[in-house]
Amino acid sequence: MTREEKSVVIEELSAKFKDSPYFYIADSSQLTVENINKFRGLCFTKGIEMRVVKNTMIKKALEAAGGEDAGYGDIYSALTGPSSLMFTEVANSPAKVIKEFRKSFDKPVLKAAFIDTAIFLGDDALDQLASLKSKEELLGDIVLLLQSPAKNVISALKSGGSTIAGLVKALQERAQ
Repeated sequence: MTREEKSVVIEELSAKFKDSPYFYIADSSQLTVENINKFRGLCFTKGIEMRVVKNTMIKKALEAAGGEDAGYGDIYSALTGPSSLMFTEVANSPAKVIKEFRKSFDKPVLKAAFIDTAIFLGDDALDQLASLKSKEELLGDIVLLLQSPAKNVISALKSGGSTIAGLVKALQERAQ
């Protein structure tokens, strides 16, 4: 790869880092070509862009995207050995894909994840990342919480109204 090609890749990655609030770095080495293609396919179906990039290019792209000022400082320690980048629009999606894929294989191993300014390091954070709720799930929970008291009040009024109507009717029948 020539210097010009490297600089183009670094510029593309830098733009990706700036535009993406969520990205993961994983080690998918030692997977066969067939298995890595299965993993790429699984990523593609879930809307995750996966790229294998050299660590020096990742470091340069992170520095060009703001480096430590942008909150990427702790990620540099995870950039050892082979690295795969995963960019996504849903924070927990790559973690779920990795967990699903690891039911059949030992890899990929999570090295680091960047979620909105928070950095998760190591494979131990995979369960925590997979349990994160997406924006849509959080909005759904909020709507349910807001609807719940209103539904309780309405049902109480309805049941109370029918009880009162039943009492009034019973009293009328008794009086006759």
